[in-house]
Amino acid sequence: MQEQVGELLTAILERNELRADDLISVWFTATPDLHSDFPAAAARALGITDVPLICAQELDITGAMERVVRVLAHVETDLSRAGIAHVYLGAAGALRKDIAQ
Repeated sequence: MQEQVGELLTAILERNELRADDLISVWFTATPDLHSDFPAAAARALGITDVPLICAQELDITGAMERVVRVLAHVETDLSRAGIAHVYLGAAGALRKDIAQ
């Protein structure tokens, strides 16, 4: 979990030209089949230590994609909504083909 979530957070920051100092708070959700660690632990391992982080579990919906962690980051940025890069790695790109970059 730590490696994959770390990769996702790094991609979000890099693609949006953000730094950890730009983060206000971060919400993580994970599908019910993921229970080895808290996704927020990956953020702490990256040095994101002074930002509120929260983890929650996705609804257990029959047929939903498994092994998915989602990130909702509240950030300070001058980017417009259209300028934000929404990051979907691996198979998760199929979840939102309309905005996956």
